[in-house]
Amino acid sequence: MRATVIRRWGDPRETFELEEVADPAPGPGEVLIAVHTLGCVFGDALISTGKYQVQPTFPFTPGAECSGTIASVGKGVTGFKAGDRVAAVGFVGKSRETRRILGGCCEKLVAPLRNVVKIPDGVGLEEAALFRSNAETSYLGLQEGRLKEGETLLVLGAGGGTGFAAVELGKAMGAFVIASASSQEKRDIALKAGADVAIDTRAADWRAQVEAVVGEKGVDVVYDPVGGNMSELAFRTLGYGGRFVVIGFAAGTIPKLPLNLPLMKASSVVGANLLRAWEAEPERIRRNAIYLMDLLGQGKLSTPPVARRYSLERAGEAYADVLSGETAGRIVVSIGAQ
Repeated sequence: MRATVIRRWGDPRETFELEEVADPAPGPGEVLIAVHTLGCVFGDALISTGKYQVQPTFPFTPGAECSGTIASVGKGVTGFKAGDRVAAVGFVGKSRETRRILGGCCEKLVAPLRNVVKIPDGVGLEEAALFRSNAETSYLGLQEGRLKEGETLLVLGAGGGTGFAAVELGKAMGAFVIASASSQEKRDIALKAGADVAIDTRAADWRAQVEAVVGEKGVDVVYDPVGGNMSELAFRTLGYGGRFVVIGFAAGTIPKLPLNLPLMKASSVVGANLLRAWEAEPERIRRNAIYLMDLLGQGKLSTPPVARRYSLERAGEAYADVLSGETAGRIVVSIGAQ
């Protein structure tokens, strides 16, 4: 089979090598998946360039989220069979010990059952490949942020994958949602996700626009996957008892928040790390995964539109596209036949 292999850090267009490798075989508690679509997410792009909190051991195949069809099952596997359509995501085992990413940038992969959920009828394989990591990250973030019905949620990076999911989930949880995104195309995506208001992240009067919407009450929850200069600005929009949820730093800069701000606003900062949560609370996070996939199957959640599709041969270009942060919509690597 063909697989993308990384042996050094650098620009994905230079480090991604497509090779012929031996077909894998599932061991006990594992399934063999014929990969259909790889969903390219920002965190996965960071992993592929050595900029993530955990660096896989060389050589490795990138790809933290994919969909496909089970080709065979290993010994002791129950509840799954050949022919089942599944979505797989994540690191294998305890990430800091195994240092092994799932590795979906290939034609076939072996995945432990804990990394796999079934895809409901009516949900396409491409759609499923775009769903899990973003939806599960966003849901964890809103859980940790204790978002309640009737509250105001401010979503930074609302045109991106996790931002889109946060907008949809925030609306589903009964919140008033303000979306912030850097281009009209991305703001349009956030509005289609259900945002009540969409604001230009680059506007000189950005904070004034947010405060004109929320008034003296302020924002209840900020969802921040962006970091950089926006974090402190967004924190200042919080009202009494507000919660600031740290998801990531897509801007490339880790902000330094003055600690007098949480004190003066009587507000809190909380981090939501899906990787750590998978390892610390696996049962809770798996329940979340199945619950969210069911909502996708019921049509109550969705995914952003696909902006670009790349072949397996051009996977490095796909990851470079993700890292640029300029594309509105999702980027996928199409591997299997429809």
